[in-house]
Amino acid sequence: MPRREPVRQRRSPTRQPRRTILIVVGADRTEADYLKGLRDHFKAATVAMRIVAKPGSPDQLVQHARDCFDRDQFDEVWCVTDVDHYEREGGKVTAAVALAAKSGIDLAVSNPCFEIWLLLHRETCASPCVNCDAVLRKLRKSLPAYDKTRLRFADFAAGLPAAIDRAQRLDLTGIDHTRNPSAGVWRLINVILEQQ
Repeated sequence: MPRREPVRQRRSPTRQPRRTILIVVGADRTEADYLKGLRDHFKAATVAMRIVAKPGSPDQLVQHARDCFDRDQFDEVWCVTDVDHYEREGGKVTAAVALAAKSGIDLAVSNPCFEIWLLLHRETCASPCVNCDAVLRKLRKSLPAYDKTRLRFADFAAGLPAAIDRAQRLDLTGIDHTRNPSAGVWRLINVILEQQ
């Protein structure tokens, strides 16, 4: 009678615990649409992103993240905001930076606006931008169909590695909100992508 090999039990694959990131964005659509598109594109199985839109100034955004969410429910808390006109109107970005540091919240600040991050997916931009309208004009030259109310991540997906590289060259730390142009969003994107 032939000898039977013992049946080996298959081990179920081990999965890293799913990390949770709260991301509070300072606009109704653009940033949230981009981040949702990123999540869907990469299907980051080890990261759960909760994206909350809270229009308002950068300091209000950080205050909202600090006061309205149980910090213990998330591995990381991020706020995504613009410098735009907020720094001229009472130093609201500087106030947000200080409050975030005290509260254990990370900031991804774009100067002058989030569209600089989008532009970096398509081209280098090292010259200061007067305001968000100037960035939008540059972005629309590269992507004429761009509409901030209907952002399609597919328009930017291929340029993501270049955007990270270009943004790092503008600000190696990713935390200097006074640099124009700059986009600290690359730090958040790296956190999300490293978790895959």
